[in-house]
Amino acid sequence: MISTTAAVSRGGSSGFGVERLHLERPRADEVIVRFDAAGLCRTDLEVAAGRLPTPLPVVAGHEGAGVVDYVGPQVEGLAVGDTVIAGFDFCGRCPNCRGGMPAYCPDHFALNFGARRADGTVGLSDHEGRPVHDHFFGQSSFAGLSLCRPTGLVKVRGDVPASVLAPLGCGVSTGAGAVWNVLRVEPGASLLIIGAGAVGLSAVMAAVVAGASRIIVADRHAARLHLAAELGATDVVDVSAIPVVDAAMELTGGTGVGLALESTGSPESMTAAVRALAPLGRAAILGIAPPHAEFRTDAFELLSGRSVMGSVIGHQAPAVLIPRILGLHRQGRFPIERLTTVYPLESINDAVADVEAGVTVKAILDHHHD
Repeated sequence: MISTTAAVSRGGSSGFGVERLHLERPRADEVIVRFDAAGLCRTDLEVAAGRLPTPLPVVAGHEGAGVVDYVGPQVEGLAVGDTVIAGFDFCGRCPNCRGGMPAYCPDHFALNFGARRADGTVGLSDHEGRPVHDHFFGQSSFAGLSLCRPTGLVKVRGDVPASVLAPLGCGVSTGAGAVWNVLRVEPGASLLIIGAGAVGLSAVMAAVVAGASRIIVADRHAARLHLAAELGATDVVDVSAIPVVDAAMELTGGTGVGLALESTGSPESMTAAVRALAPLGRAAILGIAPPHAEFRTDAFELLSGRSVMGSVIGHQAPAVLIPRILGLHRQGRFPIERLTTVYPLESINDAVADVEAGVTVKAILDHHHD
């Protein structure tokens, strides 16, 4: 029996407990990854708080980076020692997967939030032999060693620190991919970004690369707005002082922005993103709202050619999007490390507190080695 250290969500608290768990032998179609780092994402916190229907106890984590430690005999394309970024799981057979859009696999929710294998089994147990749910997003990277579905693993060169690679599995790709693949930002575009977390700030960097002439970032944390300006935002808006729609209209002379991106998960912010649009404007909704949440928009205003589209994890196959971002990072044009703060896994609850307070943009958990 293999053992590993992991951050476990057990319910009754939004915090995490660091425990020593047992990992069962991998199946023929599984890979063991020795994770060096894992990003802390808002989705992980929603799971820990019990606000998403993921079964507990569970080892969450869906922004992992590490090295392949074992490859099952049925797995192709991976070898022991490969550096990988772990993303999300998908079936690989449906029309969306085969068409290069695996984030929209009909089985996405079951495969990623179900936290178990397709047959209902799990691969982790605690010191008393009780099962602990794993296979979260096909990875459960809050464990130092994890049974992974090879579908969601992207092999990369090992020349970039794991703390930089990890957030490419979700947050960085989500923001950058929405800018390039959903909004299709072109030179001269005007873009409003609501929320200056890891997703929103990644969108800033992607918009700079795309040549946007006006990048307006709205948030309530002064430090994050300052960082947005350093990364290329042309205007910043403190939403605790002025409503975001009023600010966007004032900055654009009353015309509105051509493009808007919402990354907070607030239905009110989603409404604001659409209201801030100019005629023919387009809004991308990225934030994770609570289940069954709705947001309102003026139907008549949509007749001026406005459009609204949801997007997850970059709107493109990770095996295509991740190398694109890494190429820019190597050129110094996508400084992911400006977003990250590294914490030891044992300090995960301190990391959560700092993220909630707005002190940290993207917390990265360092696993050390089991």
